[in-house]
Amino acid sequence: MEVFALVGPLYRRVQRKIEQDAAPDLSAGIRAVLDLLRERGPMTVPQMGRAQSLSRQFVQRMVNEAAARHLVETIPNPAHQRSSLIRLTAHGHTAITEVTTREHELLRRTGGDLTGADVDACLHVLGRMLELFDDVDLARTDPPR
Repeated sequence: MEVFALVGPLYRRVQRKIEQDAAPDLSAGIRAVLDLLRERGPMTVPQMGRAQSLSRQFVQRMVNEAAARHLVETIPNPAHQRSSLIRLTAHGHTAITEVTTREHELLRRTGGDLTGADVDACLHVLGRMLELFDDVDLARTDPPR
């Protein structure tokens, strides 16, 4: 429970910082969609929802907002006629690259006395905790925007 007590406030603070420092109107939800597409390439909305442990409806709203800002676009999905693929536009790629560059600069200040082993242990623990809750129904709730 102590991990959750730290991770929740940390997540919310990082989310607010991202939104404060990001390009205008680039919410944490849109940022997450852009980052996922940059890392994995074109995906369907349901695929993005599963990958981010978010409801399809929430991801669809973020995709719609990103499309309205010309950050993403839909393209035909050869594997499924009714479920288009979403991909970054050049403008979206530039926007997410600028945001993540600023984030990495900020997070480098965390370094201090943390070792690679510390980071590896943290990732291991958080990964195991995430696996513990793999069966949670994500379709019922949306995170705050």
